[in-house]
Amino acid sequence: MTELFEQSSQKLDAAITEIQHTIAIGMANKQRLFETMRKLYGEGSANGAWSQRDAFDLLEAALTRHMGRLLNKPQMLTQISEISALIEALPTHTVRSENQIRFQQFSTPADLASLAVILAQPLATDIVLEPSAGHGALVATLPDVSALHLNEIDLRRREKLALLFPQATTTGIDGAMLASHLDAAVQPSLILMNPPFSRSMGRGADEFAAVRHLRAAITRLRQGGRIVAIMPDWFTTSAKLAKIYEDTFASCTVRTSIRLDKCYHKQGTNVAVRLYVIDKIPGQIKPAVLARQTVADVASAVPIIKRVTVQPDCEPRAVPPKAKPGALFKAMRATPITKPVKARPAQTPKIAALVFSTLDKPRVLGEQSGVYIPYRPSRVDIVGAREHPTPLVESVAMGSIPAPVPDYVPALQDRVLQESLLSEAQIETVIYAGKPQREAGLKAPSSGSSTSCCCR
Repeated sequence: MTELFEQSSQKLDAAITEIQHTIAIGMANKQRLFETMRKLYGEGSANGAWSQRDAFDLLEAALTRHMGRLLNKPQMLTQISEISALIEALPTHTVRSENQIRFQQFSTPADLASLAVILAQPLATDIVLEPSAGHGALVATLPDVSALHLNEIDLRRREKLALLFPQATTTGIDGAMLASHLDAAVQPSLILMNPPFSRSMGRGADEFAAVRHLRAAITRLRQGGRIVAIMPDWFTTSAKLAKIYEDTFASCTVRTSIRLDKCYHKQGTNVAVRLYVIDKIPGQIKPAVLARQTVADVASAVPIIKRVTVQPDCEPRAVPPKAKPGALFKAMRATPITKPVKARPAQTPKIAALVFSTLDKPRVLGEQSGVYIPYRPSRVDIVGAREHPTPLVESVAMGSIPAPVPDYVPALQDRVLQESLLSEAQIETVIYAGKPQREAGLKAPSSGSSTSCCCR
């Protein structure tokens, strides 16, 4: 049995490598994919030996291997557009199986997975966990780390993971039960995850499946660790989901929130998703949302936030003695009082003058659509500011009147730009809001003068 299993693994590995080669030379198509499947199984799909869904799974595994070899250590966001172009040239998944629907097997697109790794800011000392690994797309471009743990409930996908990531530890438990079923020795400091969105093991249809998986991951994550999670589009701070959202991130800081409208079309679905960067440190959980159509669009605008190093609390916790039968109250009286946890001193934010330049010549107007044009700060260029997450417009009449050149320089906390708390348009408002307040204390308007205000 062992010899037959080894022979089967060798044939599967050779098939993955063959498809990976066709991807590398830009010749991957359905015909070559199906030919490789016929060689792997010794017959066609007519007799049920394999299905087109199996062929697409082989393609995904080959793409994972290709990404690992081509872009082993991605360092720059400029690579994302190249990856997007690469996957656009691959065959589109057109067939679904019962298992795919049952396990919600919609693998992470290669460009989105690479962006997730860049946002994760992995460290050489990290213990990395992927709770719903699939074919390992989310860790394909991961640099060398201390340990890699892949969890995948589908046996056939685990077989491919063993070939693609021989150095990794693999398990096959329900990702929603990580907190209680995963070996206690696995203490991840970084988790990359794309959970099932609407189905759970034992529950079937489950609209909150993704939230259950995310909460399990947060529970298992080491204090101070980071999670990069691909979540369904409905998981937001809306009134309907506010309580669930706030409870989920009660012990966390949400560093980045990105909405992507079109990134799964090659997997055969047009579902929109939200990408979250989460640190297990109490803090702000409602950042500004960066909304874009594609991964290539967001790559040029997304902020990269470095990991925060948190020293673990080395002081052992007092463990209360077990109560003996009939001595419950005595045990409660004998329970030692734990020492109060010392509050960590709050870091004093750095406040400095905003760096921006004024434009003597106003910025040119954008392309007109009806009676509107895209809004743009006409007189200021703010260093390090990002675009507003949603499109802003103004009427053609308003846009044709440039704003005055400001001379007021506000002082802001450094995290305003570092964490993209305010967009370029919002910071412009701060500049102009401070200008009249500053001048009002210096010079009152003369008798008979009038003041006009132009609101954009």
